[in-house]
Amino acid sequence: MNRLTQRWARGLSGHEATVFSAPSLWPLLALLADPADGPARDELEDAVGVRADSAIRMAHELLDAFGGIRGTRTAVGFWTAPDLPLHPEWTLRLPTGLTGLLDSDPAVSQERLDAWASRNTDGLIDAMPVDVHKDTELVLAGAQLVRTRWLRPFRETLLLPDSGPWQGRELLGLHRFTSLHDRVGVAHTAAGPLTLVQVLGDTGVDVHLLLGPEEMTPSTVLSEGIGALSGDLVPGDRLPLGRPGPGLLVSDERSARPDPQLDLTACPFRVTARHDLLKDAARYGLESASNAGRGHFPGIGPRPLAIGAAAQSALAVFDAEGFESAAVTALAAVAGGAPPAPRHTVRRIEAAFDRPFGFLTVHRTSRLVLTAGWVADPTPYPERDWMRG
Repeated sequence: MNRLTQRWARGLSGHEATVFSAPSLWPLLALLADPADGPARDELEDAVGVRADSAIRMAHELLDAFGGIRGTRTAVGFWTAPDLPLHPEWTLRLPTGLTGLLDSDPAVSQERLDAWASRNTDGLIDAMPVDVHKDTELVLAGAQLVRTRWLRPFRETLLLPDSGPWQGRELLGLHRFTSLHDRVGVAHTAAGPLTLVQVLGDTGVDVHLLLGPEEMTPSTVLSEGIGALSGDLVPGDRLPLGRPGPGLLVSDERSARPDPQLDLTACPFRVTARHDLLKDAARYGLESASNAGRGHFPGIGPRPLAIGAAAQSALAVFDAEGFESAAVTALAAVAGGAPPAPRHTVRRIEAAFDRPFGFLTVHRTSRLVLTAGWVADPTPYPERDWMRG
């Protein structure tokens, strides 16, 4: 599965914000690989990374596995024209409750499919990314919803980057301290050093923030970041003093407490994207399958079928996860003695994601990447009423 995510990441171009989910695409490709023939079967088999004759079984196993991940919801839907004949040898092996019928009126079908998309994403995606037309014979769709709350909330702060493309802007930042140095690490990739910070969620789903050198492209940051999840990573407690990775500063400081320190600053983000998968059909195993000159799925039924449209809409939000705090602090100054000198020398790591960066949403146990994306547009710091005078 991560292979398809990495393959998708390598196809990104430019530096625009984006988000995508290979796990919501993979089951659809797997369900099509089995009934395909010729070059379409070979390409789909290569895209899903398993033999076509075992792809449906693997899709069942994947959907069952998703059902065991707290905070996620996954659904697959399959709709056919009323007069489309289907081979039961294929339909009987599909996941239970998958199939439905398209209406003779495309507008009615579109409304029903849009409602399905909204229902299975709690309204975050309110429409199907493809349109239903009179000549539409079949629609196969996947939806995935992922939610997690931070084990340790952030607090909002003013972020003023002093370098990089966001320099000189007043941005909304998220900040927190922790004593766990193993939440940060540096991967030494063929393309250069890559900093990874793991933000733990309460459902076993975490977000990994990725920062490479400024010249490293989003495609490289994401693809190398996926590889680093199972590769060699130098953890925070083994990083040398100085600047061992992008966005990092490691120093020794005197402190009244013996605990090490990890000082993390990042930008909240809300990223949306729509991907037309047929613009790079070969990457998703759909090049031959989208050739309407012949049919490619004899295992579905006797009528020749080809892929006419393939798209994905996706959204990702990273913020303080609903944590709210209010405090009033009062200090009374009285005459007193000098404070005691700090007794401990501790290792302090500062990690600042204050320029464009990547992210991966990862199931902690399996290391499965659920969503991936790139943050290019930071959130401006909100102007408060009191600032207006």
